[in-house]
Amino acid sequence: MSDIIKLLPDHIANQIAAGEVVQRPASVVKELLENSVDAGAQNIRLIVKDAGKALIQVVDDGIGMSPTDARMCFERHATSKIRAAEDLFAIRTMGFRGEAMASIAAVAQVEMRTRKREAELGTLIVIEGSEILTQEFCQANAGTSISVKNLFFNIPARRNFLKSNNIEMQHILHEFERVALANPEIFFSLHHNDDKIHYLPKANLRQRIVHLFGNKSNESLIPIGEETDILTIKGFISKPEFAKKTRGEQFFFVNNRFIKSHYLHHAIITAYEDVLPSNMLPLYVIFLELDPSHIDVNVHPTKQEIKFDDEKLIYNYLRVTARHALAQNNVTPSIDFEAQTGLMQDIKDSVSLAQHSEKTVGQQFSQPNSLFNQPRMETESRTSQSQNNNSQSSGYQKNTSFLDENNLKNWSKLYESVNQSNPQDADNHSDIDKNNQNYTLLPATDTPNNGKQPIQLHQKLILSPIKSGFMLIDQQAAHQRILYERFLQMLDNPAEISAQQKLFPQVLNFAAAESELLQSMLPDLLKMGFDIKEFGKNTFIIHATPALLSDYPEQELLNSLLEQQRQNLPLQIETHETIARTFAQQAAIPAGKTLTANEMQSIIDQLFACQSPHKAINGRKTFITLELEEIFKRF
Repeated sequence: MSDIIKLLPDHIANQIAAGEVVQRPASVVKELLENSVDAGAQNIRLIVKDAGKALIQVVDDGIGMSPTDARMCFERHATSKIRAAEDLFAIRTMGFRGEAMASIAAVAQVEMRTRKREAELGTLIVIEGSEILTQEFCQANAGTSISVKNLFFNIPARRNFLKSNNIEMQHILHEFERVALANPEIFFSLHHNDDKIHYLPKANLRQRIVHLFGNKSNESLIPIGEETDILTIKGFISKPEFAKKTRGEQFFFVNNRFIKSHYLHHAIITAYEDVLPSNMLPLYVIFLELDPSHIDVNVHPTKQEIKFDDEKLIYNYLRVTARHALAQNNVTPSIDFEAQTGLMQDIKDSVSLAQHSEKTVGQQFSQPNSLFNQPRMETESRTSQSQNNNSQSSGYQKNTSFLDENNLKNWSKLYESVNQSNPQDADNHSDIDKNNQNYTLLPATDTPNNGKQPIQLHQKLILSPIKSGFMLIDQQAAHQRILYERFLQMLDNPAEISAQQKLFPQVLNFAAAESELLQSMLPDLLKMGFDIKEFGKNTFIIHATPALLSDYPEQELLNSLLEQQRQNLPLQIETHETIARTFAQQAAIPAGKTLTANEMQSIIDQLFACQSPHKAINGRKTFITLELEEIFKRF
C-alpha cells in the first residue's frame, strides 16, 4: 500500500498559517503598526483604501532594515525579538513570533521599501503569494514603507467572507486606536480613501484620549494610579454620568500591549457598582506594568490574551485603585457604610424606580395620532435639573447619590400609603394586602369602568378584556412597535416627512470613529427629515430635524443611534432599520407613565394596525392573552 501522508508545499502551509494571524484587513493593520513601534519609529502614517481590501500602507521613520533582513522578514519564524525559549518570559516588544510578515505575504501582494539611516540606498522587495518577484536597490527614505494590496487575492473564499466596508473600517479604527493609545509619544495619522480620519501629534495620554474620542471626553476623565513592588497601575477612568451602553471605549494595556480580559473588566465594573446602572459601561484606559516573568503572552496568535501567575492579586489591586480614584473625585463615598447595613442591594434594585420618581405627567394623548408627537417624559425635567446643577446628565443626576434617590423613594412610599388610607380615594382603587403592605392594583381612570375599557396595571401594563378572557399589553413595547413601523414607512416615503427648521443651527462634535459611522448613515438620516451636513473635521451641523422628533436633544438622539449602529454592524442589520429602532426606543412612552383610558385604547388600536403587532422590536412579545378557563383552573 502506497504512503498517503505528504508534506505540504510551503505556499500552502503559509496560507494555512495565515488564517490564524490574518483574519481581516484590521489584522494586517495591527501587525504593521506594531512592527513600526518595535522599530523605534517616531512618526507612523497609515493609508487605507476600500477599508483595507484594496490597500493598506504603513510608512514609518524607524531604524529600517538591511537587504538581508528585508528578505528574511518574510520567512516563517524569522524574528529579531527572541533567541531562546527563555526569552518568551522576558518579552517587552509587540511582536516576537516571526509569523506576521510571512502570513501577510502569503495572501496578498506586498511591496516593501526600507533603508537604514546610515545606508545610502534602500531595498525594494515585491512579493506575491509568498513568491518573491523583485529584490533590488532603490531610493528610499530612512525607515520602512510597506504596501499590502488586494488582500486574499489568491483565496477568493476568504475574501468573500469579509464584511462591508463600514464594518471592516470600524475594525481598522479599533486597532489603530489601540496602538495610538499605547504610544502617545509617537505621531500617528490615518487616511482612508484620501480622507484624513486621524492626525495625532505627539502628546501625553490625556491629550491622546481627547484627540481620539473628542473634546467631550476631557471633562469625563478621572486619573487613577497606584505603584507597588509587584504592579504599577496608571491611566484614566470616566465619571459615571458619561458611561454608554455599548463597548468600544474600554482599554487594558499590560506592558504597553493591548489585551482583552473579562476578568479585569469585571474588577472595574465592580468598582462602579454603587454608582452605575448595570447596563452602562464606563470609558477606561488603564496601563498595567509588571515584570514580564509574571505573565505569559504566548497564548493566542493575536497576542491579545495573556495569563497572569496571580490573577486574583491583579484583580484586587485594580478594583481598589479604581474605587479609590472615584472616591477622591466625590463619585463614591470614601467609607462604604452602606455595605454594613445591607442597603446597597436595595439601592441597586430601586434604580429603575428612582429614575421615574419625579417625572411630569400631562395630557400627552389628546388625539390618537398624538402618540407619534410624544416628547420624552423626562426631557423637561432633565433640562431644568441640568441648568440648576450646571452639569450634564446621562439618565441620572451627577450630584445626587443613589442613597438620596433611595430615601426619596422611601418617603414617596410613606406618603403613598397615607393617601391610600384616605376614605375619599377608596372608590378609585382596588387594594390587596400582602405581607402587611398595600399595593395599588388598579389606578383610577378618567371614565367609569364598564368592564370593556382597558385598565392600567402598575403603570406598565394595559389589561384589555376580550371575549375569551383578557390581554396584558406591555405599554412601552407596544408603543415602540407602533413608532418603529411608522418610522420605517417614513423612510420608504420621504416625501411624506415634514421637517422643522431650527432657528439656530446646532453644531455637534463626535469622535473620529463615530464621525466615520455617522457619515455612512447620512443618506438615511436625510430621508428621515434631518438636514445634517459635515462642518469640518469630526463636526456636523444640523439645520433641521424631523417634526416628530423636534422635541428631543439632537446630540442624545444621534449618540443613541451611533451606539445602536455599532451593536448592529456585526449582524449586518440595514441602516434604516437601526434608525427606526433607535428613534422608536427614544420616543416611546416610558414604563411608569400613567395613562388614561382613551390613551390606552389608542395604543391598543394602533398596535393591532401594525404589520407585526405580536412582536416587540427587541424580539419579545408585546402582549399575552389569558383565557378564562385557564384562570378559573387556578381557583
